[in-house]
Amino acid sequence: MKETMFELLKIEGWREFWWVVLGLTAQIAFASRFLVQWIASERAGRSYIPVAFWYLSIIGGALLFTYAVYRQDIVFILGQGSGLIVYIRNLVLIHREARRPDAMAETPVR
Repeated sequence: MKETMFELLKIEGWREFWWVVLGLTAQIAFASRFLVQWIASERAGRSYIPVAFWYLSIIGGALLFTYAVYRQDIVFILGQGSGLIVYIRNLVLIHREARRPDAMAETPVR
């Protein structure tokens, strides 16, 4: 059973197995952000990106970045690394706007 699983995953031991588990978990977190966005948009009746989307982007992106560094995949490292900058910046802008005195009047429910 163990050998079949390792063959299927193209890995050689338990250490790599746990890295694959981390990678898959990261991918699930990253992909779930679209489900969250879809549900929020359906509830709002319009296209809408909730704050949770950006938090899931950071969590999934950071875990995928970690996995990419382990795998030493420069394409994956650059893609996830640059994405993290965008996700963090969006959260900074959202939180900065929320602190504005007049923000409550124009900010939709998150």
